[in-house]
Amino acid sequence: MIGDQILLHSGDSTSRVLAIEKEADRYKIEFESGFRFTPEAMVATINQVVTETGIATSYLVEVENCETKKVIYSYEVGNSTTKDLIPCKLRVQPKACYKLFVTILDSNQSALSLYNNNNAVPAKEASSSKSQISYLGIAASVLFCIAMLGLFIYFRREKQVIPKDPNMILVGQYRFDKKAMTLSLKHETTELSGKEADLLYLLCHSENQTLTREYILEVVWGDEGDYIGRTLDVFVSKLRKKLIADASIKIINIRGIGYKFIIDNQG
Repeated sequence: MIGDQILLHSGDSTSRVLAIEKEADRYKIEFESGFRFTPEAMVATINQVVTETGIATSYLVEVENCETKKVIYSYEVGNSTTKDLIPCKLRVQPKACYKLFVTILDSNQSALSLYNNNNAVPAKEASSSKSQISYLGIAASVLFCIAMLGLFIYFRREKQVIPKDPNMILVGQYRFDKKAMTLSLKHETTELSGKEADLLYLLCHSENQTLTREYILEVVWGDEGDYIGRTLDVFVSKLRKKLIADASIKIINIRGIGYKFIIDNQG
């Protein structure tokens, strides 16, 4: 899901994510084709998948260039006291072959570790404490089984809330199908152009963040060279009209900078 969402965010809906390789708690994600990315978009994309699936609370992400074998970007989530700190977040990385390494840092402590620090019992006390140790072993086994059952129920519930279709995104009251490029509200469906879909995807995945005009043009239009100064304003206007049925959705123009996408649930 992480590989798929990264490719979709880069505008690639056809290339394959290659077989995932796992070493201990480290996962390697490789791609069939090269892509460009910005740290801000990659962090948001990976965090969304990790949050929805509940696979980790602490993890390390490393991006390696396939040719140089060097890590060109990395960050860690969960162990930092500073939240929302994304280095070089608006610096666009050029299109190239990249590998992603995701390391799970969570450490789960089993119930058996509750009494693993006991020292050896002196010989004269061994006989009198044998029964007590036996009861502790039984109690630990019961606690372990309860913990495993709790984890099973937890992950089963988490699995049930994972969307069946990763391309279907809730945007306010709308259902946004990234792959089909449609917006649905109740029984009405509105078609989007390719650029409208890419722009909406970028905006809704950067909710409450101010995006510069240059960043939006680079991510959505890239090096196609088919946009002019007013193109972005025109497409924003089109999206506003297609989202007008939900008054809580706003695409705000930040004068001299760019745009901010917000959903006012109290509006």
